[in-house]
Amino acid sequence: MKLPFLTAGLAGIGGVLRATDDDFIVDEEPAYAPSGEGDHVMARIEKRGLTTPQAVALVARALGVAERDVGVAGMKDRRAVTTQWISLPPPTTPEAVLAVAVEGVRVLAAARHPHKLRTGHVRGNRFRLVVRDVAPGAAERAQAILDALAQLPGAPNWYGEQRFGRDGDNAAKGRALLLGENAPPPDRRRDRRHDRLMVSALQSELFNAWLTARIADGHYREALAGDILKKRGGGLFACDDPTTDTARLAAGELVPTGPMFGARMRAPPEGTPAAARELAILAGAGLALDAFASVRTLAEGTRRDAAIAVTEIAVLQRAETVELQFALPGGAYATAIMREVMKVE
Repeated sequence: MKLPFLTAGLAGIGGVLRATDDDFIVDEEPAYAPSGEGDHVMARIEKRGLTTPQAVALVARALGVAERDVGVAGMKDRRAVTTQWISLPPPTTPEAVLAVAVEGVRVLAAARHPHKLRTGHVRGNRFRLVVRDVAPGAAERAQAILDALAQLPGAPNWYGEQRFGRDGDNAAKGRALLLGENAPPPDRRRDRRHDRLMVSALQSELFNAWLTARIADGHYREALAGDILKKRGGGLFACDDPTTDTARLAAGELVPTGPMFGARMRAPPEGTPAAARELAILAGAGLALDAFASVRTLAEGTRRDAAIAVTEIAVLQRAETVELQFALPGGAYATAIMREVMKVE
């Protein structure tokens, strides 16, 4: 799916991102700090040239614990230098974690905590990215684009290419699962983790399609009747006064949410423009909402913020490189921001 640019009227800087791992630096901010007490251990690790599961496997093996018992709040890219938090189960001690020495992973801190980290326990991520082979004036263009993306309600909360697998076919596999077209051989059990990832990729593709239509139709910064809106830091509600809620979007009080389709997803009220738009996305994919009932144990369905805040922006040009710094909330993709900045697929 070719995604639109929200800043199509601003020229990109081109260039090359991630020429080396050191050009893509990510620092995870946890939802909470370790308490200092408890049976588990929260550890801050730095990894280089590894996926998060690869790093977890190496640390688990070094400590003699099962990978499934290691908690992870968020996934981080392989081609990068990233810091993130993980949790280790008892009887692991902070001293044992700090002594871990494996290639590609460095333990920066460790402290006790009462429970295992869960997916999504991330407040946000800070990025420091270097784009190489850019022309003079690229810093000014990058600054203009980032400033535009920072305007409320924020930058489009696209799912990045990582979500769809190396070959880009995870969503198609998820669709086959939904329709019962991808049964394993009789002598092989289903891999629930794999199946969950495939269905999640399908949900993500449909969300991107919904957001694409929203931008294409000029409704990105508007509230529509029936929209499921989210109060900043609060709950969800259905829009019944588009004029008032559009003003609240502009003021930063609200953010629209898009569909992550599933049997338990909160849908717009029937008969509203928002409901019609979501049903049209499903119809365009040859699906109906009740199709997700077959995978409700893998993906219940939820709402996802359509826009994200881009904060702590800084841009610096050095010769033929531009360094960009910004912060995003948890679950947002820096590659989606850089796609707008570079205008390179």
